[in-house]
Amino acid sequence: MSHHHHAGETAVADPATAANLSDRVQEILSYYPSDNAGTKASLARLLNHGRLAGTGRLVILPVDQGFEHGPHRSFAVNPPAYDPEYHPRFALEAGMSGYAAPLGFIEAVAGNYAAHLPMILKLNNHDMLYSDDDPIPAVTSSVDAAIRLGCVAIGYTIYPGSANRKEMYESLMVLAEQAKEAGLAVVVWSYPRGSGIGKKEGETALDVVAYAAQLACQMGAHVVKVKLPTAHLHQDKAKKVYEEEEVPLDAVEDRVRHVTQAAFAGKRIVIFSGGSKTSSEAFFDDIRGIRDGGGFGSIIGRNTFQRPWDESLGFIGTVINIYRGEL
Repeated sequence: MSHHHHAGETAVADPATAANLSDRVQEILSYYPSDNAGTKASLARLLNHGRLAGTGRLVILPVDQGFEHGPHRSFAVNPPAYDPEYHPRFALEAGMSGYAAPLGFIEAVAGNYAAHLPMILKLNNHDMLYSDDDPIPAVTSSVDAAIRLGCVAIGYTIYPGSANRKEMYESLMVLAEQAKEAGLAVVVWSYPRGSGIGKKEGETALDVVAYAAQLACQMGAHVVKVKLPTAHLHQDKAKKVYEEEEVPLDAVEDRVRHVTQAAFAGKRIVIFSGGSKTSSEAFFDDIRGIRDGGGFGSIIGRNTFQRPWDESLGFIGTVINIYRGEL
């Protein structure tokens, strides 16, 4: 086989690029020089799946809401979604990048889907039957289970701002180390919450979200999930610096750019949850802001599975088209 090939050619190139990774995916993988081949392959699988394969963007389906909010609050509006099989089937058909869920939902489907769909096993979860000002999720699964079930990554939530944060950080340290050793990627949901933050608006304040992203990166996350921030500034000392340095924060795009900068100058994959619940149009505008601000994508749960299947296919299809630069 000739080693002379043209850019953009679809045939498999020489052995050096036999995986035929896009330049963007190769660039992203280069941000993780200390990881082993297994972890890089796991990240590559996530970045090369679905309709966003090769673009460096991700749209992931997380379904931990049954555990986190309760089954009826999560699924009664769209009863087929009570079935664990509904979600990976949807993620595949819609061309989403991957699927994240707790142990039970993953165990119920892994044997049928692990080979077809990158899956993330959520290793800790918090339920609503006991309410606590300073939440700490229970560790509900293990790295061994993630390996056994064919997952590409573990998922783990930290609540910076909770009085119980240290315990979460220390558990994450152990689990992230085990995951990397096993060739898996580490996805961290970083949600500021608890008595240290106080008011609800503090949880999505720009300075707080950027700090939360930095914390997850410093704790070894390959992929960080944060909420889409508002223009509100929460911490007085931070506010002073933001004002002195005139950090742009009016547009979604500016705020996303700032959070991405906090995620190691864009050298960690940072994806956003949330966005407007008001209307699809406002939601799509937020997606454009994430795209244009250099964010890596979205993790969309209730906005996916709380709509009827066909409507949701159209909705997620539009999100993916925006990330592909087509809308």
